[in-house]
Amino acid sequence: MTQVTESQLRNRGEALGRSLPPGSILLFRGEVGAGKTTFIKAIATGLGVDSATASPTFALVHRYQGRRGPVFHIDCYRLGEPDEARDLDWEGLLRDGDVLLIEWPDRAGPWLPQATHQFGLSHVDDPDLRRLEES
Repeated sequence: MTQVTESQLRNRGEALGRSLPPGSILLFRGEVGAGKTTFIKAIATGLGVDSATASPTFALVHRYQGRRGPVFHIDCYRLGEPDEARDLDWEGLLRDGDVLLIEWPDRAGPWLPQATHQFGLSHVDDPDLRRLEES
């Protein structure tokens, strides 16, 4: 568990994105506003995504072109129940994607693919810091 500034979070994300092997599946947990999307944007930058990334809350899945292939940013927040995740075409995302970046993964229940990396982000007393955990 580490406390990081937004700048440090971005630097770590970009470095991680540059080092991820193809087929990586990253899960991001944390309350709203904890920095999940900021971290994911930085990872996408490290993967060579040039376009602006946004939180996919209303689209569920955003596809970005990275250096090696598609990067999928999936936000399961709006799933009403885990069975709705079956319609996300996980097989196609895994087959076609270079890396999957998944927010609110617990809402996908048994449909969630096996993660290669898991992160938790949370607020701390200092508003300029976030807590970052990797498991």
